[in-house]
Amino acid sequence: MNSENLLLIESAKKAALEVLLYNSEGTFHGLPRTAAWGYPEPYTRDLMFSIFGIAVTNNPVLISSIRNVLEKLAETQSEKGHITSLVHDKEDRGASDTTPLFLVGVGIFRQLIDDPEFLETAVNKALLWMEYQSPTNQYLVAQQPTSDWRDEQWVLGYGLFVNSLVYTYLRMLGQNKRAENVRVEMDRFAITEKKMHRHVHEGLLLKNKPYYALWSYKILCSERFDLLGNSLAILSGISSQERSEEIIDWIEKECLAMKEKNVLKVDLPPNFFPFVKPEDSDWNERYELYNKPGEYHNGGIWPFVCGIYIAALVASKNFSLAEEKLIALTKLVTRSNRKNLEFGFNEWHRPENGKPEGQDWQTWSAALYLYAAKCVEEKSTPYFEDMRKYSL
Repeated sequence: MNSENLLLIESAKKAALEVLLYNSEGTFHGLPRTAAWGYPEPYTRDLMFSIFGIAVTNNPVLISSIRNVLEKLAETQSEKGHITSLVHDKEDRGASDTTPLFLVGVGIFRQLIDDPEFLETAVNKALLWMEYQSPTNQYLVAQQPTSDWRDEQWVLGYGLFVNSLVYTYLRMLGQNKRAENVRVEMDRFAITEKKMHRHVHEGLLLKNKPYYALWSYKILCSERFDLLGNSLAILSGISSQERSEEIIDWIEKECLAMKEKNVLKVDLPPNFFPFVKPEDSDWNERYELYNKPGEYHNGGIWPFVCGIYIAALVASKNFSLAEEKLIALTKLVTRSNRKNLEFGFNEWHRPENGKPEGQDWQTWSAALYLYAAKCVEEKSTPYFEDMRKYSL
């Protein structure tokens, strides 16, 4: 890496830390902001993802702030174990990813503070809640559409993203037998026949693609590509080294094809592709307002997702490509809606020109940048190294 890029990355890391410190205390019970000016509320999923980056900063202010978040979530947890969508609001419920993200967050934080029993009661309640999310009383958990981080996109039944989180927290919390059962079920093929046989169970593998299905349920599935879910599958070790390399190779080839078609001008993959278009069978009329092709969850470039992808590249030992993508991400996060910002750490960007379209100084954008940078620097993936030994 040349000196100019090294200096830019160092500047971006300092700016990311500034963003996190600025956002660490907000107007809702002193809890962190989701974005400096656009989202003052403490959204659970954003703050749980921010633990990835906070845990590698060794910053006492940020560590104290995120401890406060985790402890508050334990207070607002439902009697049956569900974790709220807003940290402070007991009534804001319905999300499929907040409880598994809470368990991942606690798993990382326990390692950080060296306390294997941190929030033990809340963890046990959340684990039981997640077991009840399996409609077949097996291991994969199911969800309702628009209930995970893609609140404007349909993911039906067994979603890749949420089940990747399930596998991750089970490994982190030492529940290895159950984790292996999750992976076995994920490694079944999605059912594409018109009839489902009694003793055949659906999974998330696709017969003609190297990556995992976006979702699968009975005889239905989606073969559209979920960058976050597949990156987590690589990072956590759900995917074998061989499959991980195939997935990454496929991503890069597809991005090159999109560049040739002038729908992608940034050297980073969209969060989701191919984009859903109005003529497609999985188009939802609401997408016309909030989720057009190449926008938001329907193909926007999300810096926090790209941070996880870079970590996945390091996990698969694609160090040179990880370095290239970190440089591309560093250049992307300089862009902002506010003219006076050196680094915007915006929410999401348009794939065709890199234009920022969300809120500047987004907590998870800054946090996952720091995590990605740490992974590239150390050629390792903090808090995820040990769990991949099971996928060798």
